[in-house]
Amino acid sequence: MPFAQLNDRALISVSGPDAEHFLQNILTTDLDILAAGEAKPGALLSPQGKILFDFLVSRAGDNAFRLECRADISDDFVRRLTLYKLRAKVEIAKADQELVTVGWGDESTASHSDSTAVIDRRFPGGLVTRSYGDAEASNDATAWQAFRVDHGIAESGADYALGDAFPHDVLLDETGGVGFRKGCYVGQEVVSRMQHRGTARRRVLLVQAGLPLPAAGTELTVDGRPVGTLGSNAGTTGLAIARIDRVKAALDAGQSIMAGDVPVTVAIPGWAKFSFPREAVSAEEA
Repeated sequence: MPFAQLNDRALISVSGPDAEHFLQNILTTDLDILAAGEAKPGALLSPQGKILFDFLVSRAGDNAFRLECRADISDDFVRRLTLYKLRAKVEIAKADQELVTVGWGDESTASHSDSTAVIDRRFPGGLVTRSYGDAEASNDATAWQAFRVDHGIAESGADYALGDAFPHDVLLDETGGVGFRKGCYVGQEVVSRMQHRGTARRRVLLVQAGLPLPAAGTELTVDGRPVGTLGSNAGTTGLAIARIDRVKAALDAGQSIMAGDVPVTVAIPGWAKFSFPREAVSAEEA
């Protein structure tokens, strides 16, 4: 079973008597159903419902939580959390040089004995564990990215820009990153409206090509019209965030979908519950 050390991640500790109440009121994740030994995705949103910070959250003891995020946004994330602190009895701190190790495969859970190990719930079947502390393996980031791409798990930076995506766009609604039964949090009204009205049009799709895919940020087009944007790739396989109504129209019409100059096929991740709309948009709407 492979492991990889992730050098581009950072850990933020939120602890104290009010830690859970504080986070529950501002983050999308429902902490009431977050069990010990698991990590769930989540986001801190703008009032307009756009993702400002994405992360994985896990319990780190009594009245303590661990937020794992991109290292390059960690200082800004700490500052934003501190703005919301007000009189809450919590301590917010960024860990010093804490290492993040990820393990994946059918035996990842069973063979990982580190006491800090948590199951990454974005992946079905407990296929991925994350541990915090001493490194356990070489930094095989390429193999890890290939695994993440193959399973349709998008992350900010690699697949979308912060401030530019709603939780539904990146499937947080389907990976446990949004609590639809919890109380209010920042941006909750917009997210709930998208959920109940079924208005999410942008979604993460798997992309497959017969040639190496171009770089992240390349537009997906149909007859020269943009339908989405390519994200992470692992050679001929990649992720894209695309308008599923426009993709549906192209599929129904038998039109080619292109990533730059490379013809591609697209598919919904096998674990996802959303589907292409029954009625595609017209050419004028696209």
